[in-house]
Amino acid sequence: MAKSVTTTTVRDLMAEFASLTGLDPPYDHPRRYLWTDAYAVCNYLELFRRTGDAAYRDLALRLVDQVHHTLGRHRDDDPRTGWISGLPDEEGEAHPTRGGLRIGKPLPERKPGEPFDERLEWERDGQYYHYLTKWMHALNRVGRATEDPTYTRWAVELAKSAHAAFTYTPSTGGRRMYWKMSIDLSRPLVPGMGQHDPLDGFVTYHELQEAAGGPELSAEIADMAGICRARDLTTDDPLGIGGLLFDAGRLAQLAGLGESSYDGLLASILDAALSGLKRFAGGGTLRYPADHRLAFRELGLSIGLRGVGIVAERVQGTPSLSRRADALTRYVPLAGEIERFWMDGKNRKAGTWMQHREINMVMLATSLAPGEFLAV
Repeated sequence: MAKSVTTTTVRDLMAEFASLTGLDPPYDHPRRYLWTDAYAVCNYLELFRRTGDAAYRDLALRLVDQVHHTLGRHRDDDPRTGWISGLPDEEGEAHPTRGGLRIGKPLPERKPGEPFDERLEWERDGQYYHYLTKWMHALNRVGRATEDPTYTRWAVELAKSAHAAFTYTPSTGGRRMYWKMSIDLSRPLVPGMGQHDPLDGFVTYHELQEAAGGPELSAEIADMAGICRARDLTTDDPLGIGGLLFDAGRLAQLAGLGESSYDGLLASILDAALSGLKRFAGGGTLRYPADHRLAFRELGLSIGLRGVGIVAERVQGTPSLSRRADALTRYVPLAGEIERFWMDGKNRKAGTWMQHREINMVMLATSLAPGEFLAV
């Protein structure tokens, strides 16, 4: 697809997203969702980079402000008010991420003592670590684009708050992470650990530390390195594979910016991604009709595949890593296959597309124009 056509498509997708969610024109009560909004911020920055139109940069900044003033504060149906950090209004304005950020789910969080219901929990609010790391990355990209260190400072403050709340030492020893925390970060809602959360945190902390130009997250990096050690990263979930490739791309770029070499970790990530890709590609799910597919999970994979070229370029001169990158390159055409399927208007009428419409359109836009999202 020609770059001008791609830019037009991404522009149209992001204009529709802005209208649907109350970003542009703005609603009094916009509909914000942290995962989707992190990708959207990067998309607006990419449109600004491609077109030079400052309106797209302004949309990214307005979206950051809306997220902080919506997901950084208590819900309208919550008896609590103000910043979820508990900071007074003026201090909360200066440090909007210090208490973390809500997911943006439709239902209130589970109350203390309320029975756990796995089905309902997917629709309940709270905080997810892997959503917070995506927002840290988005804030850092805004800081890079605007040359305003405030955004990276907010990302570092979010990293410190999230790490303190989500990591813990169980009675059996060893460090662990919670999957989901309460809105105020005072109690776990789902205690199990996400498979790739420690890796995602480790890479994201390195990204922020490099941007901040100091050792602000050294203790958190060391802690996360221990949690990452000897973890099995292999998955055949397309979104999970895409996340591995996203982390691999960032790690490869950071090594080129003066970070210590993590060849062993990068090799493990690439091996896990390659193993997962072989299983996913052989499973035949890309031949299913739209009603039996989840676009955002597949688009997570296509976004990751769009970054394989970055990895291949950065690991040249390291034969063991270069061989792995070359093996992954054979799967890059899957990205175009996924994008073409979901660009088809008939497939975007499927219930599975409409049920997750906003996240689907934003991640499709990211896959088509991933430059800002894949950068560090």
